[in-house]
Amino acid sequence: MAKVPQKKLSLSEIQLGMRVKLPLSWTNHPFLFNRVDISSAAQIEMIRGLGVPYVFLLSESNAELDIVEEDEDIEDEIAVEPERDLKADTRKAMRLSQKRFLMNVNNSRNVFGKIVSDPEGAYRLSAALVEDLLSHLQEVETPFLTLVGMDEKDVSVTQHGVSVAVLAMMIGHALDLTPRELRDIALGSLLHDIGKLKVPDVIRRKRGALTTHEASYLQMHPNFGFDMLNRSGLFPKEVLNVILHHHEFVDGSGFPDGLTGHKIPIITQIVSLANDYDQQLSGQQVTSPQVALGYLFKNRASKHSESLISVLVKILGIYPPGTIVKLSDDSIAKVIMTTKEVSQPQVWACKADGSDASLRFLSDEGVTVQKAIKAEELSEGAIRTLQVDKGVSFYFSSLQT
Repeated sequence: MAKVPQKKLSLSEIQLGMRVKLPLSWTNHPFLFNRVDISSAAQIEMIRGLGVPYVFLLSESNAELDIVEEDEDIEDEIAVEPERDLKADTRKAMRLSQKRFLMNVNNSRNVFGKIVSDPEGAYRLSAALVEDLLSHLQEVETPFLTLVGMDEKDVSVTQHGVSVAVLAMMIGHALDLTPRELRDIALGSLLHDIGKLKVPDVIRRKRGALTTHEASYLQMHPNFGFDMLNRSGLFPKEVLNVILHHHEFVDGSGFPDGLTGHKIPIITQIVSLANDYDQQLSGQQVTSPQVALGYLFKNRASKHSESLISVLVKILGIYPPGTIVKLSDDSIAKVIMTTKEVSQPQVWACKADGSDASLRFLSDEGVTVQKAIKAEELSEGAIRTLQVDKGVSFYFSSLQT
């Protein structure tokens, strides 16, 4: 794909839907990348507050097809940025995790698009995607989670699938499961909601409570997905079990078959837990990863294996990536990456009014997290700086610790 020529654009000309490049070092602005998809008026205000006279216009439209091109540019930036210190290495790792996440969401979309018309092609693509995920998981001895996203509040089925795969594979890795089991977890996670393709958008995207009929139809998506994949004869039975039973709970209250305990394979239980957690973040009610974790404890403790929930808590930490927190020096921050020190994660922090934003390493400063806070407790400036309305997803961190 040919690159779009860059031209200078005055700040007054920036409009929603554009993709722009900031004429700043990646250390001197609050965005994750120099390239920004303009999806809200708040982003335009933030750019106008950076003190730059212009930006570079990359595209009039931030269409999904441009994602791969942008990611290749990001890879180039990672390659040429000099290694300076832990903060620089962490920023590079964050950017690489984001790049990989976007690529895998794109690849997952391609799999979904071929599953009916070209099942063999879809299987080959999905197998390659699984190998990428496994190599990223095993890249470092002790992987941690990094906050990633799509600059959108609404989370797509494929974005959700990649995030569930990452969480489920982290659980499987912590349990020392075999590479084959991790592959089955990854493939089952990526495809677990493929049956939703047969659910009408008016039901799947409905905001607010579903009617009894709509809820019953939506609950058929595991059956739809199983039928689609089973028909091809290509997918392992372990993966098909995940597709059909990822909404089963150990207490028998799940669907479609009301299975209990040992009747649900461990691989399916792991994906069920990861899906249950990530689904809270991609829904309409819960946006805080910490609140979602609390919801699991309060409302789902009997529905999942206690030992698996304990593993997930260790992986996410007390303050999972995406959680908004108040620090012991009264700064406000968003958790970016989990670390060994659960009360001292790596954060993007700012003052209460949203000023002086920076990437901070709390363990180096002796600063700790005091508590998690709600979005409504923040100033408008802090909401813009921390991009509180951005969707939350997870990916493996490539940072060597």
